[in-house]
Amino acid sequence: MAVPTIRQVRAYVTKGGGGDYHDQAQGHWIDDHIATPMARYPEYRVSRQSFGINLLGTLVVEIEADDGTIGFAVTTGGEPGAWIVEKHLSRFIEGAKITDIERIWDQMYFSTLYYGRKGLVVNAISGVDLALWDLLAKWRKEPVYQLLGGPVRDELIFYATGARPDAAKALGFIGGKMPLHHGPAEREEGLQKNLDLLADMRSKVGDDFWLMYDCWMSLDLNYAIRLADNAADYGLKWIEEALPPDDYWGYADLRRSVPPGMMVTTGEHESTRWGFRMLLEMECADIIQPDVGWCGGISELIKISAMADARGVMVVPHGSSVYSYHFVVTRHNSPFAEFLMMAPGADVVIPMFSPLLLDEPVPENGRMKVPETPGFGVRLNPDVPLARPFTH
Repeated sequence: MAVPTIRQVRAYVTKGGGGDYHDQAQGHWIDDHIATPMARYPEYRVSRQSFGINLLGTLVVEIEADDGTIGFAVTTGGEPGAWIVEKHLSRFIEGAKITDIERIWDQMYFSTLYYGRKGLVVNAISGVDLALWDLLAKWRKEPVYQLLGGPVRDELIFYATGARPDAAKALGFIGGKMPLHHGPAEREEGLQKNLDLLADMRSKVGDDFWLMYDCWMSLDLNYAIRLADNAADYGLKWIEEALPPDDYWGYADLRRSVPPGMMVTTGEHESTRWGFRMLLEMECADIIQPDVGWCGGISELIKISAMADARGVMVVPHGSSVYSYHFVVTRHNSPFAEFLMMAPGADVVIPMFSPLLLDEPVPENGRMKVPETPGFGVRLNPDVPLARPFTH
C-alpha cells in the first residue's frame, strides 16, 4: 500500500472561547486568586485573566492527506500560532509523506530557531506534530498508543487538579493538587493562609490521600523552602512549579532543601529535549511534567521521557487529555496521570476540551482504559465555530 502524501495543512482558531480552557467564566476555581508571577502587582492578583492568560486562545491544526484521511490536534496559540503554521511551517509539511514525522519536526524546529526555541513557536510545532501522529494512526486504523509501542498497563490511574481535593477523593482519584493562592507579595499572612487551607483539606481527606500544591511559577526560593518546610506537617506530597521555569539553579537548591519524602516537580512550561536536559542534569525535579501540546509534541516527548527514564525520574505530563493519555499508557516511568477538573466548582468530572472535542474519554472512579479508536480517538465538534484566519 502506497504511503499517502500530505495535501494540505490548515490552522484554525475558535470563536467565542469555545474549547479554550484558559477562558473560564467568572467564579471558576481556575481563575480564583491563584498565585502567579504577576501577583506581585495587587491589580493583577485576583484573576489570571486580568493579565491576559486567556488572550492567545485555542489553536486547531488539521492535516489532510491525498487519500482524504485527516488528522488534527488542539493546543494553545490562537491567531499568532495559526500564522506560524500557515505562513512558515506549511512548507515543510505539504508534499511530505505522512510517515515523515521526524524529518518534518526537525525542519520545523531548526527553521524557527532564530525566533522560536520555546513558547508560542513550539506550541505551534507541537500542534502540527500531534496532528501528524493522529493522521498516521488513523491511516493505519489503530490508536496512537499502538504506534508508540503499545500499552504497558491495562488502565490509567489519575490524580485530580482542582480546588476541591475532598471532592476528588469522593470521585475515586488517588490525590488532589490544589492551586496555591498566596505568593511572597502577601507576606506572612498569605503564607499562613496557604498552610491553613492545606491543614483544612488534610482534615477532610485523611492521611492516606495525596495532597500537592501547584505554585504556577509564583514563588522565590526562600518562600518556596519555607512553604515546603511548614507544609511537611500536613503530608504535602510535592510542591509543583514553585519557581520561574528558567531558574534551574533555584530548582536544584529547592530539591536539596525540601523535607525528606517531599518531592519537587516542574516542567509544565519547559520545552524540548534541551530544556528538559537542563532540568535532568541539574537534578531539579523528582517528577518532570511536560505538556505534550507545548513541549514539542509526541515526537519530542519520546526523547524527553527516555532521558528521564535513564535517570530514574518520573514523567507525568501536564494534563492535556487524550494527547497525554496515549503516551502515559505506554511508559513505565509514567505510573499515573493528571486530570484537570474543568467544572467551575471542581466537583464534577467533565471532559477537558468540552465542547470543542467529541468522544473525549474521562476517568471513572479515578481510572480509565484508553479507547482503541484510531488516532487520538476524538472528533471536532461541528457546533463549535472555527475560523481559518490565514491561508498560504
